[in-house]
Amino acid sequence: MTPRRQLVALVGADLLSNLGSRISVVAIPWLVLETTGSPVKMGVVAAAETLPYLLSSALGTPLADRLGLRRSSILADVGSAGLMVAVALTPWLGFGTLVALVAVVGALRGVGDRVKHVLFRPVAEAAGVRLIRLTSVYDGLGRVVTLIGAGMGGLLIWWFGVTWAILIDAATFAVCAALIGLLVRAPAAAGDGAPAAPQGYLRALGGGFRYLGRDHPLLTMLLVISALNMVVNASIAVYIPLWVADVLGNPAGLGLVLGAFSAGALLGNVLFTVLGPRLRRDLTFAVGAAVSGAPRLLVLALSEDLPLVLVVTFLSGIGIAVVNPLLGVALYERVPAELQTRVIGLAGSLAFAGLPVGALLGGWTVTAYGLVPALLAAAVFALLVTTIPLLTALRSQPAPTPDPSPVPPG
Repeated sequence: MTPRRQLVALVGADLLSNLGSRISVVAIPWLVLETTGSPVKMGVVAAAETLPYLLSSALGTPLADRLGLRRSSILADVGSAGLMVAVALTPWLGFGTLVALVAVVGALRGVGDRVKHVLFRPVAEAAGVRLIRLTSVYDGLGRVVTLIGAGMGGLLIWWFGVTWAILIDAATFAVCAALIGLLVRAPAAAGDGAPAAPQGYLRALGGGFRYLGRDHPLLTMLLVISALNMVVNASIAVYIPLWVADVLGNPAGLGLVLGAFSAGALLGNVLFTVLGPRLRRDLTFAVGAAVSGAPRLLVLALSEDLPLVLVVTFLSGIGIAVVNPLLGVALYERVPAELQTRVIGLAGSLAFAGLPVGALLGGWTVTAYGLVPALLAAAVFALLVTTIPLLTALRSQPAPTPDPSPVPPG
C-alpha cells in the first residue's frame, strides 16, 4: 500500500474510533437510565471514563513506547471493542461492574488515541504531506465527527435500542484495530511493532515531564488551550444554556448558538488548511486564541440580541480553528522523536484537564454571583490567559522552523 493510502487509513481509523466514542457518550448513560432510573448514576458513569482517560494519556505512554506504538494502538482498540461488548450484553452484572468496565475503556482509549497521534508524523512524512495541512484537516474532520456523533448515538438508540447502539460502538473499535493492523505499516522509527530500548518506567515518564518543563513556548500553548477548554466547557454546560433560557426562553436557541460556533470552526479549518503554511505561527496562534475566548463571553454578558451573539460566536469559532492544528505542529516539530509518545500523552492530559474543571467552575460562579458577573469574569480570565503569557513567552523564543514539505521516497 502506498504511503498516502496508509495515512488515509490511519486518520480514518482514528476518526472512526472517535465517532464510536461520541456514540458511547450518549448510549452508556441511556443504558444506565434504562437499568437504574437514576440521574445521579448517569452522571457517575459519564464521568467514569474521563479521569482514567486523562491519567492513561500521561502515565501509560512509557509502556506504549516499550511495547511499540502500532501494536499498542491495535491492542487498545481490540480491548475497547471487547469491553464495550461486555457493557452491552451483561447489564445484569450491576452498576459497579459497569463503572469499572467503562473506566478501563477510558484508560485504553487514552493510550490508543495518543499513540495514533504520534504515528501521524512519520506516516505523513513518508507520504509527503505537510504536517500543518495534516493537523488542520484532521482538526476539521474531528469537529465534523463531534457534530454528528452525538446525534448518531441518539438515532441508533431510537432505531435499534441501546444494546445495539453500544454494540455498533464496539464494532467501530474493532474496525479501527483492523485498519491499523492490515493497512498501516509505520516506519521503524515510529515503533512499528518494535519495542523501545529498555528503560525504567519512572525514568521514561520523567523524561517527558522534564522536556515539557524546559520547552516554555510549548508549555505556554498547552496552558492556553487548557484554559480555553475550561471556558468552552463552562459555556456549553452552563453559560449558554442559562443565557438561552433567560433571554430567549426557547431551547432551539441553544442549537443555534452552539451550531454557529461549530460552523465557524469548520470554516476556519478550511481557511487555515489553505492559508496556514503562509502565516506566522506564533502571531496566528495568539490571535486565534484571543478571538476564540473572550469575545463570545462578552457578547453574552452585554447583549440580548441573538443575531449579534450568533455573528460573534461564529467569528470566535473561526479563531479556535487555528489553535489545535498549530499545537499539533509544534508537538511534532519541537519534540524529539524518541520523546513524542510521552510528551504528546502529557500534552493531551494537560489540554483536556480544563474540561471537567470548567463545568464545575461554571456552575459555581453562576450560583455565587449570577450569570452576567460570571460571564464577565470568565471573559477577563480568557483575555488574560490568551494574550499576556503567550505573547511574552513567544517574544523570547524564535518561531518554530517551517514545515519542510517532505518528499515521499521514490
